[in-house]
Amino acid sequence: MDYAYDLVVGQQIRSVRESLGLTQEQLSARLQTHGCDITRSALAKIEAGQRHIYAIELRTLREILDVPYETLLP
Repeated sequence: MDYAYDLVVGQQIRSVRESLGLTQEQLSARLQTHGCDITRSALAKIEAGQRHIYAIELRTLREILDVPYETLLP
């Protein structure tokens, strides 16, 4: 497993989230309303590179944050 890449992806997610003025709690709530069961704690772990992100989670994040995959995946 490439934890360094997970960290970079997490940092990209955090950067976009913060640029939109969203808290982790707000983003996790939006994810949940879109059928993606991610708690604030799980989102924090993703952003810190401590948890892998699943494809469906990545897709839902891309939709909610309204960015292309290239923004989230360096």
